[in-house]
Amino acid sequence: MATARVPGVRIAGIASAVPATRVPVTTAAEIFGADMIQKISQNTGIEYRHVTSPGLCSSDLCVVAAKRLLEELRWEPSSVEALIFVTQTPDFPSIPATACTLQMRLGLSRSCAAFDVTLGCSGHVYGLWLAMSLIAGSGLSRVLVLAGDVASVLSSPLDRAVSLLFGDAGSATAIEKDVTASPCVFSMGTDGSGYKNLIIPSGMHYARHPRDSATCIRRKAEDNNQRSAEDLFMDGTEVFAFTIREVPPLVNQVLNAAGWELEEVDAFVFHQANKFMITHLAKTMKVPLNKVPLSLKEYGNTSSASIPLTITTQLREEISSQSLRLLLVGFGVGYSWGACAVHCGPLVAPPVVLVDKSEAWQC
Repeated sequence: MATARVPGVRIAGIASAVPATRVPVTTAAEIFGADMIQKISQNTGIEYRHVTSPGLCSSDLCVVAAKRLLEELRWEPSSVEALIFVTQTPDFPSIPATACTLQMRLGLSRSCAAFDVTLGCSGHVYGLWLAMSLIAGSGLSRVLVLAGDVASVLSSPLDRAVSLLFGDAGSATAIEKDVTASPCVFSMGTDGSGYKNLIIPSGMHYARHPRDSATCIRRKAEDNNQRSAEDLFMDGTEVFAFTIREVPPLVNQVLNAAGWELEEVDAFVFHQANKFMITHLAKTMKVPLNKVPLSLKEYGNTSSASIPLTITTQLREEISSQSLRLLLVGFGVGYSWGACAVHCGPLVAPPVVLVDKSEAWQC
């Protein structure tokens, strides 16, 4: 696994936003039955999800979070020198990069570099690594990482493996130069052989498997779920096996590289895949469950936004007033994984913002 140590950079603030529409998982009882819904909720830890409305995009959620964060930090938009947008649900199918429109919508300088990163579960950690590396190695002073997805729209409502799993959220993380900051340590890895186990197989005319008249038709699959080739497919067994195989060594490597003992970590903020998986990981690594914050009950799996959303909803009071040793751990689609050992706080962390459809960009 690739390891990097980045000195002289700190996280100045984190903000999150979710759609105002809050849906209990029990609403799907008509499709899957009450007993199945109860079983799914117990395994995943999910009771509610905040889901988007037509026209409300991941960029809209991130814009709301970023504006709130910039205001509370009292950062002038012109002081932001780079913007990184991490998402798998961009505004447009391929061009332009959504980051370019975000530069305009946030009123950032024309000298601001802006680009998209197409990653999901590990995306926030990769975004932090890129932002901190830009500051440490390129002489920049301030970078915004916007990470968000509206993953709820990607799955078939008739697929019990995924339709109750994903919620929607956006986040903004402000990174700035600070010569007094403790180094942040990153460890990342990739195994593309698992690409088929979490995938949307078809769609777009230019794709590997282009859209045609048959790709949008939902049919009963071998697992008795109904989905089309344009819906999200997840092989839960394979994804679980990957996680149990790769995440414990990842955590050990980043702890060793940072010179931290497991007991010294104040909180392990895992990508919010599901409660069963995270609990199993914690027990395997002998991590106390009271050091593993979960946001799944209220928000579900929010893809690239799950780590910042968990910080701002579960650790907000502590991180606003004191410095915490955090281990941020992202893993999943790709397969891709990344972890960061970071001294975090005191920082600006406003309460999560609820966003309604009126906030959608009218372009």
